[in-house]
Amino acid sequence: MVRRRILLLGSRGQLGHALARSLAPLGEITAPTREQCDLYDPGAVLRLLERTRPDCIVNAAAYTAVDAAEHHPALAMQLNASLPALLAEAAGRTGAWLVHYSSDYVYSGRQATPYTETDATEPLNTYGRSKLAGDQAVAGYSRHLILRTGWVFHRFGANFLRTILRRARQQTRLQVVDDQLGAPNSAEFIAAVTAHVLRDLWRDLGAPGLYHVASQGHTSWYGYACHLLTEAGRHGLALRCSADTIQPISSQVLSRLASRPAYAVLDTARLCDTFDLVMPPWQLGVSQVVQDILRLEAS
Repeated sequence: MVRRRILLLGSRGQLGHALARSLAPLGEITAPTREQCDLYDPGAVLRLLERTRPDCIVNAAAYTAVDAAEHHPALAMQLNASLPALLAEAAGRTGAWLVHYSSDYVYSGRQATPYTETDATEPLNTYGRSKLAGDQAVAGYSRHLILRTGWVFHRFGANFLRTILRRARQQTRLQVVDDQLGAPNSAEFIAAVTAHVLRDLWRDLGAPGLYHVASQGHTSWYGYACHLLTEAGRHGLALRCSADTIQPISSQVLSRLASRPAYAVLDTARLCDTFDLVMPPWQLGVSQVVQDILRLEAS
């Protein structure tokens, strides 16, 4: 396979960190830091594109502070919508592939069956609206790949898994929401899928477009936390709180600024059928990251 020039944006985030590893066999990766390129500055982004002349742009950068987006909608729109639009326009001039990551927050969560790529979008908050605007901008360019996912976790970074483990080490009881459903997705899993799909697209297998990426099965945040602490205990992680002392609560108790979809389960049939993939169960990714964290702490 021809080695391509790959520009990876957002490489310091949890997904970007995983992508730097999964994409390495596919080409020469340029992964600028925030100090090297301010993604809120269109001029800086255009200069970066001119300097690197990528064959493929992988945009893992995003404004993901869901509640803060309600106070700072312009920041969310600039990074989640304006930046993808700029990248799509630039890619259109050079013929580069553009990979973009969407969010399950583009859906209302009022559905009772897994969302397909053709289901109506109806974001409940500013973050979701900004992500949808980015999707729409990227979809206007022919050589695009939009991967829609959610509930992302990694052994590094700020995420639900690491937060629960930290609190379980400090507290004897936890309260976790039990009325929001989705599938936890390892950043390593999403990155591996990205690399697989790109290989096929570059071989003229499959087709560009929007695809859902999600592990098999679904659970609530409460069910996720229970499984996580069970696995952590099984592998010998010292905890003050166990799964049987977690209290399930309603999302209304938290009084968050931004509404969340109650049902964010994604149908992955299009992805699996097009690229001959089988999605792993969500529990597998959680267990793997627990073991990774233990190994890091022991080293």
